[in-house]
Order: sequence, then structure tokens, then C-alpha cells
Amino acid sequence: MSLKRSSMDKGSARQPVDESAAKIDRQELWDDLRRRAEENEPFTAADVAQAIGAPEAAISKHLLTLAYERLIEKIEAGKYRAGPIKDTTQAVFVKALTAKIDPKRNQDQLEIDRLKKNNDEMRRRLLEAVAERDRLLAILKKHGIDPAQEGGAAQP
Repeated sequence: MSLKRSSMDKGSARQPVDESAAKIDRQELWDDLRRRAEENEPFTAADVAQAIGAPEAAISKHLLTLAYERLIEKIEAGKYRAGPIKDTTQAVFVKALTAKIDPKRNQDQLEIDRLKKNNDEMRRRLLEAVAERDRLLAILKKHGIDPAQEGGAAQP
């Protein structure tokens, strides 16, 4: 007696389908992003997926790759602008899509960029506060007030 499995049995243990690995038509994606670059309006992966008829997960993955390569701009969670792609050739676009990018490295780079922006903002605020303090100290000194003395008494 033979214990061969039929071809139908092989698929019985279903694996979840990873739509982010789905193939998309690069030409359609290129054309859609070029059109969006002219408008320079924010868009989501769902918008592009609907426009070209591809799985949203795959489009999202490709948009993250393009943002990492600085061919499009990630403006906030899940939203992009295609403005920078106007000055890009299709060859550079295809090369960026085929680049192997470590997702963890990509997340780290985004976090570094966020921290740099935060650091710049905090530095700007600190410099403004120091300038304001110096301005107020100069005014007090001009009126003969020493803020270091108890109660800020005026000097004779």
C-alpha cells in the first residue's frame, strides 16, 4: 500500500500570505509617483495601491525604501510627498527599489533623524532663553538693580 500524498494535501497547512513580498509593476509605480510629484500633495500607500491595483503592504514597503533612499519624502506617519522624485531618472528609481535595505537600520535612521530635529529645536530654544536672560539682566543693570542680591535691591 502506498502512502503518497495527493497534491491537495500539500496545501492544507496554510501559511499566512505576505503581501509585502508581492510583485508590483515598477513602471506603473514610477508613472503614478511622477504624476504625484507634479501635484506634490501628500499621499498614502493605500492611495497608490488603489491607483495601480497592487497590494497596499507591497506599496508601503516600496515607499519606505524610496523614502530611505530620499527619492520621496516621508512627512508623517504613513504619508509621503513625491516632490523629490521629479529630479530622478527611472534608472535611479529602479536601482533604489532593488536595493536591499535592512528594516531595522531603516527604523534606526528614521529615529536618528527625529532625534536630530528634536536636538536642533531644543538648541534653538535654549539659545533664545539665554538671549532673553541676557537682555533682562542688561535692563536690570541699566536701572542699577543687582539681581544677585537678596530681594534685588537697587544699588546706590
